[in-house]
Amino acid sequence: MNLHPITRRRLLFGAALAAGATPLTIGILDAYAGQYPLPVPPAPGPIGGFDFTRPEILATRLDTPGSIAFLPDGSALVAQRDRGTVLRLRPGTAPQRVAAIAGVPPDGEVGLLGLAISATFAQDGTVYAYARGATENRIARFVLGAPRHQRTIFATPTDVHSGGTIATGPDGMLYAAIGDSGDGSDAQDMSSPAGKILRMRPDGTVPKDNPFAGSLVYSLGHRGVRGLAWDQQGHLFDVECGDDGGDELNLVVPGGNYGWPLVDGQGGDSRYRDPILVWPPAEASPGGVAFANGTLFIAALRGERLWAVPVDATGQPGTPVSVLDGQFGRLRTVAVAPDGALWVATSNRDGSGEATAGDDRIIRIPRVGVPTPVPTASPTASTTAAPGVAPTAGTTPAASPTAAPSPAAIPSPTAIPSPAPTASPSPAASAAPSPTASPTPQR
Repeated sequence: MNLHPITRRRLLFGAALAAGATPLTIGILDAYAGQYPLPVPPAPGPIGGFDFTRPEILATRLDTPGSIAFLPDGSALVAQRDRGTVLRLRPGTAPQRVAAIAGVPPDGEVGLLGLAISATFAQDGTVYAYARGATENRIARFVLGAPRHQRTIFATPTDVHSGGTIATGPDGMLYAAIGDSGDGSDAQDMSSPAGKILRMRPDGTVPKDNPFAGSLVYSLGHRGVRGLAWDQQGHLFDVECGDDGGDELNLVVPGGNYGWPLVDGQGGDSRYRDPILVWPPAEASPGGVAFANGTLFIAALRGERLWAVPVDATGQPGTPVSVLDGQFGRLRTVAVAPDGALWVATSNRDGSGEATAGDDRIIRIPRVGVPTPVPTASPTASTTAAPGVAPTAGTTPAASPTAAPSPAAIPSPTAIPSPAPTASPSPAASAAPSPTASPTPQR
């Protein structure tokens, strides 16, 4: 079996510990040119205000958790991509199924891809779900207490590269990242929502202050955005699966054109905005991003790590470091809880990972200096369902994993200067030349 090198290290390390062996210092950097042995430096101190030496397992045996959205009471809604179900999770208690999204057959990028909470959730209890069915992407809204009544507020045909990220912005608007659907030319076509970040009112209509009058388009020229996050200054960032030019961290501005498919990665063309960081896909393949304490945290699927990127007040990045390298396998998404802790979801059962006992998991990283809470119940899957929701079959509880190796700091992404945040010119409605495209394997 041809295992990812970090997965191989994780499995061998766990086997050695189980056999009573002393942990060895092992480092592997998987880059474009191949696999290069690299000594792991001493474990770093706290990064971004979090203590990565004290990961806590909140839930196990989940089915490809693809999105985490927090409620005002501190509990979280977790999307199970392949089942199309929504779980509610509180630390120390078993997850409870609270909703099911119809029409989301499990098949690669198909499924329940994103969740978001209304800015007015405390008043209306509204939740948004981004799902991809067999032929279309759609965004539905529903009230958490009445999950069967789902209203579609946006829909568009799709093939591959669905995107699937949705997030409520600090302005109360709903932002949605739509992939290029496998046709790069659509990313430059203003008549198509594909390859765009959209900004919409809670009912799906166009805000009057959008950068293109009468259009949901907020930015364009994207291939496959996997995560959105805002810093404390209100800067919007996305993480994006690129092509040969590498995976990207972008500083997103209203009306910005990020170049795909005419530009891939760092293009140096003044008509388009370059990413502020790029990674080889083997080190990244981003799955989600969150901001806390002056730092962007980026979950990496192929890279099997969490990247921590400090950003300054202008949105420019400092030197990235990686943590959780290979400890939990593929990392799908990351989110900041109301209590300030960092939650991370694994993705080892998505068809591209090597699942171990207990996968998939939700992991909590505590803030520095905050004691670890004592759990009051087993954090395994539950068959309990909310009123009006049919329960799914339960799963067997699994033991928590053995402690993993210390995190490693590997500052390998390339920083790229960003131009001043001016809006890019609007493209013509006619399609740009289409590159030769083929469906990309799940990353």
